Amino acid sequence: MSSLPSNVAVPLPDWPDERLAELGDTALERAARTRVTEALERAREVYPALPAPGVWFDLKGASAGQAHLGRGGLRFNPILLRENRAIFFAEVIPHEVAHWLVFHLQNGPRLKPHGREWQAVMRDLFALAPQVTHRLDVSRARPAPYRYRCSCSEHYFTPQRHAQHRKGRRYRCRQCADTLVYCGP
Repeated sequence: MSSLPSNVAVPLPDWPDERLAELGDTALERAARTRVTEALERAREVYPALPAPGVWFDLKGASAGQAHLGRGGLRFNPILLRENRAIFFAEVIPHEVAHWLVFHLQNGPRLKPHGREWQAVMRDLFALAPQVTHRLDVSRARPAPYRYRCSCSEHYFTPQRHAQHRKGRRYRCRQCADTLVYCGP
């Protein structure tokens, strides 16, 4: 991977919270696409031939964003975007554009997703700490519709965990150590 210029580490322009707060869903997605373009322009300072990624707002669950290299673009979680606008514009979008850049810069074997090269892009190009995971509240983006009980409380399982239970896996409560029993949705 080519080295990053040391004089480029300037944060992307701010999007004021009050400006983001007044945007409806469609306008917010349009603004997020604009932010992807801003980050892409910064990345093109290092790699001018970097192709523009497709941008989709169809990601579900606890992931805020994903560089979907096989699909040719970036996916974002629309629920987490709506609820965490400032963090998305400041951190999540540059995080995914950094993956996009590293993928196109790599020569030879596949690099680690959050390896040295990605960390260097985050630090030296976007002037951001290379955080691997986000700290967003995912409770509304990742509903857990399957209800289980033990002797002390109710627990809610995701569809994946519920499927494991149906295949025979047993879960115990961390508080009372009782086996959790399915009660329905």
